[in-house]
Amino acid sequence: MMGKNGQPVGAIPDVAYRPYLQAPIGMDVVGFAELLERGRRRGITLSAPQRPSFHHLIHVGSGALRHTVDFSDHTLTEGSWLWVRPRQVHRYFPDDLAAAQGTIVIWQPGFPTTDPGQGPPHDPSPVLPTGPHARATRLALRHLTHEYADLASIPLDAHIETLRLLLSALLLRLAHARPEAPSPASADGPFRRFHDAVERDLCRTHRVGDYAAALGYSVRTLTRATRAATGSSAKQYLDARILLEAKRLLVHTEASSAEIAGRLGFADPGDFTKFFRVRDGRTPLEFRTVARGVG
Repeated sequence: MMGKNGQPVGAIPDVAYRPYLQAPIGMDVVGFAELLERGRRRGITLSAPQRPSFHHLIHVGSGALRHTVDFSDHTLTEGSWLWVRPRQVHRYFPDDLAAAQGTIVIWQPGFPTTDPGQGPPHDPSPVLPTGPHARATRLALRHLTHEYADLASIPLDAHIETLRLLLSALLLRLAHARPEAPSPASADGPFRRFHDAVERDLCRTHRVGDYAAALGYSVRTLTRATRAATGSSAKQYLDARILLEAKRLLVHTEASSAEIAGRLGFADPGDFTKFFRVRDGRTPLEFRTVARGVG
């Protein structure tokens, strides 16, 4: 059954990439005030949960900004950055957007020439660069913003390539602004492929063996790679991802537990309830009641 917006009833609202008309292909830069205005023009309720198909890199220049991403509440202080990946469910607090000042860079997957955070593992928490890292990230953002606005001085293909390179430089700087920089090898190889397959097929199969066979690895290889990247086994990682999707649907939609079970690939609603209770300690409906603050 489809709703008036063309999406299935009970689905989390998807947000397609719709940049400003004069934006380069694949990327956009917007201030907090402009984001509020775009939301009003396009009828988007920013305070409601949404699941965009593109990246958001949020930077607070002054003030403070609350932001929720997949049940984690963050408060971004001056100088902080938060990277929201495609398909994560997040929401804004419009009053904070109105009171604070900052910049949001949005881009489609694959736009940067080098994307150090495209593959997991990544730290989903905000980062507050200090010392040389703070100066370098501010400079990278200023340069990116300047080139973004300077559309007419060079040919369009050169303009787009310049933005790709500058966005890559900013992301690389941010990737190394944390106390421990990511390992280059951790974002590729068996775990990266396993991650991508889980994102694509988690509603189709819940067996690590199926993923291993499809990817051409042994279960042992996937487990070893996943443990090295996340500290969890491949089965624990898969189950945690299924649980997160279940929680998203329970909190952000009105779908019944049985409907969610079917959507996630459980043959029987009772199996879904058992799966959920073992990993969360509550039934799906108990979780929904608590998470929504009802009762």
